[in-house]
Amino acid sequence: MGTLRLATRGSPLALRQTELVSELLRQAHPGLNVEPLIVRTQGDRDVTSPLDQIGGQGVFVTEVEAAVAEGRAEAAVHSAKDMPSVMSAPFVLGAVPPRADPRDGLVGATLAGLPAGGLVATGSARRRAQLAALRPDLVFTDLRGNMARRVAMAEEGKVSAVVIAVAAMERLGWMDKVSDVLDPVAVLPQAGQGAIAVQCRADDTGTRELLAAIDHAPSHRALRAERAVLAALGGNCTLPVGAFAEPDATGPDVTGPDATGPDATGPDATGATLRVSGLLASGDGHTVIRVTRRGQDPDAAGVAVARALMDEGGAAIEGFGGLWDVTS
Repeated sequence: MGTLRLATRGSPLALRQTELVSELLRQAHPGLNVEPLIVRTQGDRDVTSPLDQIGGQGVFVTEVEAAVAEGRAEAAVHSAKDMPSVMSAPFVLGAVPPRADPRDGLVGATLAGLPAGGLVATGSARRRAQLAALRPDLVFTDLRGNMARRVAMAEEGKVSAVVIAVAAMERLGWMDKVSDVLDPVAVLPQAGQGAIAVQCRADDTGTRELLAAIDHAPSHRALRAERAVLAALGGNCTLPVGAFAEPDATGPDVTGPDATGPDATGPDATGATLRVSGLLASGDGHTVIRVTRRGQDPDAAGVAVARALMDEGGAAIEGFGGLWDVTS
């Protein structure tokens, strides 16, 4: 069947995710040769600067996308949470395999067991704000780098705890190192957390057909809803924004012409109802706004959450006032 090249970052976690995608593709298409193409991104080269100083959320994505645009690879594998909320025009989200655990966790201590004034390492404004709201006594320090470096910070006692994505620890086989898994109601995940996004060129019908066989519609729809929240807010990973979607049996509360209907570029939007939760917070955790909306169309439900967040006072939070006015 030929060879399908998958562009990927070179971190152990990125390579493991690419291996998982490769395994699914080989199972779906016996005889297909799948090869990784490792791309070293700016975010991998600079592991000390804050993300907002070196390119923001796209810092782990742009150069991997370039490998596909230039024909060096047919598809790209990303951690969905690293992707900008609006995808570049030449690309399409070809597949979202079954999602792993979307929750955050701690290495080094449980949340309840952290000492007063404990030092917690995380590079995420969203995690800092929510943990500060739960434990105002905690002190935070920035942390970047691969998972091994992050875990080592806690294991060597340099910090009281490190905040991690549970899905990353699962994929690396390191769940024995996780001290606590945080309730997603208390600490809402980042949009796309736990999901793998496989991207290809929109005009590459052959690759799109191959990827369609490994697409998990419920995971894909949930990711669309979460990305719609971010896109409507104009947010990125440098702002305290969270979004999480999951199937819900209670029925939609998003109604009207945009609530249902097929989507020409993704899974059918008339599927099961989604429960979409969103969060905006001030950096110090003093203000935390949470809302939930339900709907069958992922994009409409995501926009409804963004609108509700702004209606509830999000525009007054520093950093959000200049964003697109979803209340209009």
